[in-house]
Amino acid sequence: MHLRDKQILKIALPSIVSNITVPLLGLIDVGITGHLGRASFIGAIAVGGMLFNIIYWMFAFLRMGTSGMTAQALGARNLTEVVSVLLRALVVSLLISVLMLCVQIPIRECSLRIISPSEEVAALTCSYYNICIWGAPAALSLFVLTGWFVGMQNSIIPMWVAIVQNVANIVVSLVLVYGFEMKIEGVALGTVLAQYVGLLVAVCLLVHNYGRLKCYLQTGMVMTKAALLKFFFLNKDIFLRTCCLILVHFFFIAAGAKIGDTELAVNTMLMQFFTLYSYVMDGFAFAGEAMVGWAIGARLHDIYDETVRHLFRWGGALAVLFTLFYLLLGSPFLTLLTDNADVLAAARNYQPWTLLVPICGMAAFIWDGVYIGATATKGMLISMASGMVVFFLLYFLLVPLWGNHGLWVAFVAYLAMRGVVQTVMRKSLLKWDNL
Repeated sequence: MHLRDKQILKIALPSIVSNITVPLLGLIDVGITGHLGRASFIGAIAVGGMLFNIIYWMFAFLRMGTSGMTAQALGARNLTEVVSVLLRALVVSLLISVLMLCVQIPIRECSLRIISPSEEVAALTCSYYNICIWGAPAALSLFVLTGWFVGMQNSIIPMWVAIVQNVANIVVSLVLVYGFEMKIEGVALGTVLAQYVGLLVAVCLLVHNYGRLKCYLQTGMVMTKAALLKFFFLNKDIFLRTCCLILVHFFFIAAGAKIGDTELAVNTMLMQFFTLYSYVMDGFAFAGEAMVGWAIGARLHDIYDETVRHLFRWGGALAVLFTLFYLLLGSPFLTLLTDNADVLAAARNYQPWTLLVPICGMAAFIWDGVYIGATATKGMLISMASGMVVFFLLYFLLVPLWGNHGLWVAFVAYLAMRGVVQTVMRKSLLKWDNL
């Protein structure tokens, strides 16, 4: 196996394991509340989980920005900047956390007003939210630490942190709910405690594996004006890009609900095909962030070009494999998700669209990793905004004519447009003079 392939897999495979553990936190909460005897408990977990997913998703720049900047500093052998990037991002994450805690009530009330759940679900969601919000410092700090570890070419530590966090969540939630009869409050407290357990493990592994870097700490370099301007300039683009992504994905679900209950159920299930694919492709995007950032920092043009070529080979192979998997085993996969005959029959009408997801989405995932590693965040924002515009144009043009088929055309085109724009812009934005 080629050296570059070994390096890619060394980062990608643990990252895939980490990605797959992410939805387990929500599934664990749903599984526990599903046995408490009231449907409103599940509804509260669904609403609360969605709310925190949106909140934390918006601050994903803490991971992405940290990853690219760390990898470049490591490639340049600037260990002072490697340490400074970590501390700078941690300080920013803690400031954001404090701000979130200060305005937690307005966030909660505005969110519930927009979502408009029933009174019983709203009351339970408030109980869940009021506890889970105190996990924000741990959650955002873990974003930073994960990005830093990936930038340091190490995805093993984030994998173990994710595994420990999930085990802690299961154990603590079960003890609190069934041992202390805390019900939804126990689920929320279990989630928060698990987040802090994950943070503690991450910090311990940080000290154990990278404690020697403390000699490179120069406090005067951490919060300089120039460094902060660069940090916020890069992360501004990622933040806006994430807002566009959230808008498209949640509008997709809302649009399905507007078309009909059956279509909502079908789209929710079929989106699992996209989610499964994204967990795997994100692992290779992480590899791109780390390896491209390192090559650029080290000013090694040949390794940069070689890394991009090998990333796209892996992306192309995976796109073909996932397409074949969905073609041959898509229907059995759907039967694992539901036994409702009407929903399954409707899903098979729209299932062919899932075959286009891997091919149309591959370039966007790989280029995202490359652009993050190159800290070419402007290109990510432009491509995502272009994809969003295409999505909404096709939605308003085609949904009145083709219904849910039109919605899927819009979504697939949105994925493809992101990759096309990034491919076109790579010659101007990924020039070495700009990096």
